[in-house]
Amino acid sequence: MLFDWGARYFRTLGRRGRTVLFQLPLTGTMLLVMLLASVLHPDLKWSAAFVSSLAFHAVLLAACAAIPWDRLPERAVLVIPVLDCLAIGLSREAGDQYLSVLSFLLVFPVVWLSHGGRRSGVALAVAAAILSVALPPLILGSGFTSASFIRGVLLPVILAAIALTTFGVANALRLQRQRLEEREAEVRELLAASEDREQLLGTVMDTVSVDVWALDREGRTILTNRHRGSLSGGAVQRDPAPMEADMAIFGIDRKDALPPEQHPRARAAQGQSFTDELVWIGTGNSQRAYSATCRLIPGSEGRQAGAVLALTDVTALVEALSAKDQFVASVSHELRTPLTSILGYLSIAMDEEGLDPELEHCLEVAKRNAERLLNLVADLLTIASGTLTVRPRQADLAEVAAQSVDAAQPRAASGGVTLSLETEGPAPGRFDPDRLGQAIDNLVSNAIKYTPRGGVVTVRVRTEDGRLVCEVADTGVGMTDQDLANAFTRFFRTATAHSSAIPGAGLGLAITRSIIENHRGSVTLASSHGEGTTATLTLPESHAVEASLASTR
Repeated sequence: MLFDWGARYFRTLGRRGRTVLFQLPLTGTMLLVMLLASVLHPDLKWSAAFVSSLAFHAVLLAACAAIPWDRLPERAVLVIPVLDCLAIGLSREAGDQYLSVLSFLLVFPVVWLSHGGRRSGVALAVAAAILSVALPPLILGSGFTSASFIRGVLLPVILAAIALTTFGVANALRLQRQRLEEREAEVRELLAASEDREQLLGTVMDTVSVDVWALDREGRTILTNRHRGSLSGGAVQRDPAPMEADMAIFGIDRKDALPPEQHPRARAAQGQSFTDELVWIGTGNSQRAYSATCRLIPGSEGRQAGAVLALTDVTALVEALSAKDQFVASVSHELRTPLTSILGYLSIAMDEEGLDPELEHCLEVAKRNAERLLNLVADLLTIASGTLTVRPRQADLAEVAAQSVDAAQPRAASGGVTLSLETEGPAPGRFDPDRLGQAIDNLVSNAIKYTPRGGVVTVRVRTEDGRLVCEVADTGVGMTDQDLANAFTRFFRTATAHSSAIPGAGLGLAITRSIIENHRGSVTLASSHGEGTTATLTLPESHAVEASLASTR
């Protein structure tokens, strides 16, 4: 810490202050040597030449403080350490034999000359050391002796080694300081970028009308946004830990309150990932519907680092869908009664004997279309109710599929489509055969409608790892990626269906998925445009297991 303070203080000094600071150690050491020499050797004689050399040192210190170095070239200050070498040489040469140790003071100007990390400074230091040995005998007229000759050879070599060492250390320090400054600049840039990203993230999170929480591994809030109207009772709060456990949160039925461990935040803290799960928060008129989504944050070594929970207010959407379903249900009920009556009277009229063939044909067409309308009304009621009654019992999926294929054979034949069934033998299980038959009928009907004349529709039934699987594959027009993404949407019909005037209301796949999901199964579509479609119904292993257990009793 003291070194850092000294470095900062040195950088605040001007060139004059730094020059004085470099000169002070030499001058102070010279005074200390003189003081000690006077104490240890009181009879030491001070010659006029020696006193003049001491005055030379004083003049150099005064010059350091008086000369405006800031106005001169940067390297002009190096004349001071060169003259220091000469002054030290004069002091050593004019002093007593006891003062020969003054040669060691040459270290100060040598270090000064070579500390800048330039090769010219090292050369100048060696030259100054040579001058400190060669010039004083000439100036003082003392002549050269063997001792001065040896000193003239060895001293520059030693000082050159010191200068080179100082040069290397100075370069190393300079490079290290440069690297530290570069790293400091990088850290500042990274810090600025991090602050920018943090501000951007904060702005984005505060802008979206979605409640967002980022939780750590223990479920504590580490980041949230300003919206936060769901788990805080509808008010904006900055408290990072809303009392979610004390709030009323209900499932999709809006009646049964979820236990605390099933709340979205609690599930996120437990490491569960989920998508678009509907929950109702609040009671009475203030109850709101939210779509909850959670994604886990991956950490190091495969460990979970936390989770991000998002709640989207979908109350308006849910209410709109409910209103639409109520409207559809109401209209369907109003249509069912007159259609039933029309079909009854058509049946009575067709039972009359002696009808004109042309009239009988007209009545058959009317009855067929009335039955089609009644089936459509039934589908609308099924969709509007949102639930299907499933009554599982012991049945054979291969037999159910065979019945659907037999029933669709006349329609396939009239359209020039080959319809076949492939099974691996019985496929027993526990399910609702009437509902499964309805689902297979829908898939077979779609396959026949979208397969041109000369095409093939194949129904395959098998067991796979304990599961019951039924595939309906056709060689028809196929579906695009966009069609596949919307295939199970109610009332959706492909562009091909519209352009080719293929009849239908877009409810068959939606009803099929509802039937299969009520069996805890799944339905998938695989298709390529122009190459046909394959629909796969899969009932989970539990159905086959229950069936096999029942068969062993």
